[in-house]
Order: sequence, then structure tokens, then C-alpha cells
Amino acid sequence: MPVNRRQLLASSAALAMTGLPAHAQGFPNKPLKIIVPYPPGGSSDIIARAISQPLSDSLGQPVIVENRPGANGNLGADLVAKSAPDGHTVLLCDVGALAISPAVYTKLAFDPSKDLRGVTMLAYSPHMLAVHPSVKASNLKELVALSKTTDLNFAVTAVGSAPHVAGVAVERATGAKWTYVPYKGGSQAVTDTVAGQTQVIMNGMLATLPHVQSGRLKVLGISKKTRMPLVGEVPTLAEQGVKDFESGTWQGVLVANGTPAALIARLNAELIKAIRSPDVRARLTGQGAEVVTMQSAEQDRFFDAERKRWGAVVAQANIKLD
Repeated sequence: MPVNRRQLLASSAALAMTGLPAHAQGFPNKPLKIIVPYPPGGSSDIIARAISQPLSDSLGQPVIVENRPGANGNLGADLVAKSAPDGHTVLLCDVGALAISPAVYTKLAFDPSKDLRGVTMLAYSPHMLAVHPSVKASNLKELVALSKTTDLNFAVTAVGSAPHVAGVAVERATGAKWTYVPYKGGSQAVTDTVAGQTQVIMNGMLATLPHVQSGRLKVLGISKKTRMPLVGEVPTLAEQGVKDFESGTWQGVLVANGTPAALIARLNAELIKAIRSPDVRARLTGQGAEVVTMQSAEQDRFFDAERKRWGAVVAQANIKLD
């Protein structure tokens, strides 16, 4: 009797599952919850909603995206850190921003490096340095010069966020002068810059590019070592004098420490399959995000490296929050 492709795939999946421990074979046995620790509309939220349906189809359970903003993502991260380590509650966030938190906050209710474990990275989106169209600057040099004669408000997703610390690094490297205006997430920071209430913003390309393409924001530089094909004529910040500078939003998934390795491996495989699906990959690539995946241990090493890298910038700039 002939076997069709769907039956063959189902049989292969069943055979693969028999090699997993019992708790992994029965996973998931209830809806999977993706905690996004920022308001709707930002890079993390866009990616969470893009992968939720293909992930649900693959796992055979509903996948719920829940926004839990506050304290630069730390409220949502704390919720996941204290959740049952059964793989059913995961954190999807800017891993770079999470790595910065221990350096910025004098008190955290959790320790990101001890209470959370990486599952996989999903995507990287470089920061765009953009301004309101009324700002009379067409490159970084002109913006720096303007900042010394004109009051400029620099919108940041939150104090101590990755865009904030990246903005501080650019400010220190160029001698620019601007006032940081903190928000509770990237979407509102972008909205206010589009409206002209703030004049400068540094934010992930995924959430910012549509506003550049519509003409509501003017991009002056990309925080990547090489130019991006989608905006190939826009020079990098490194090209404009900030030597070797690179920053961006690294969207990844983490779970509570103590989650069994077999469950982390299953989530890793399913998340990578979802983010690499043709529809999701095409959508993200079209908005300037690169699909970047990692194994769990690789992501943990990345987290440690980012913590050391940006911790030095935070210490030099003396950015502290209670």
C-alpha cells in the first residue's frame, strides 16, 4: 500500500519522539504562552505574532502571545524566571537588552544569567539612527553639529535599553549632545518621533523601517558593519566615523532555569522550524531582520558576551536605576 508524504512525516516524527524522555514525549500538554515583556508593536511582538501560528500548527496546541511590559522588559522576564520550568511559558525578548539589565539596575528581582536559560536566538535587526523629517541633517556628522546648537530630544525605548545604551555609545564617540526621553517600549518611542515630539531615535530596523519607507522618518545611519540591501544607499555608523560600531536587537527565546534539557531541545527545534518557514522568513527579511538561530548553549555564551560588552558602556556612562 503506498504511503503519502504526510504519513511518512508523521511516522518519522513519531519515531523521533520515542527516543525522548517521557516528559518530553508528552510535551506540550497545554497551551504554550509566549511572554513579550514590551508593549505591542515592537520588534519582539512582531516576531512573536509571526511565529505563533506555525508554532501552534507544529506543536498541536494553541500558542498565546501575552504582552507584559514594564521596567525595560524586566517585569515580564521575572514572570518567566519564576514560572514552572515545564517549557509551557517562554520569554521572547531582546536578549541584548536583557543582558544590559544587571549593569543598569541596582536591584533586580531575578538574576538573568542564573534564573533563565537560552532556547534559541530567532532574529537580528540592526538599529537605525533616524530623525524626524524636519531635522536639518542628512548624515551623522551634520546631526552631531546640529546637536551642539539645537536642543534635540532622543527617544529611547526605556532607560538602560539596548537602543539607549547604543545611543550613549554614539554620543560619547562623536561628541553629540542630546536629551534622552525614555518610553515603555519601542512602538511609542517611534510614534512620538514620527509626530515630531522627539527628534532623534535609535531603534530596531524591523519596527522602524516601515516609517522610513513611508517618509515619516529620515534614516541617517545603520548600526551594522556592512550596509543593508534594503537601504543600501544608507551608510553605516562605522563608515561615518564610529569605528567598528555595531548594535541591534537580538530577538531570542528563554525559559526558566531548571527546564529539562529535552524540553529545551524540543522547543529549540520547533522554534527554529517556525522562524525559518518561508512565509515568516520572507516577512522578516522584507522588514530588515535577519533570521539568526542558535543552540541553547551558544545563546547562553552570546548572553554572557553581551553582558560584559555593554556593562562596560553602562559603567562609563554611569547609567543606574533602582
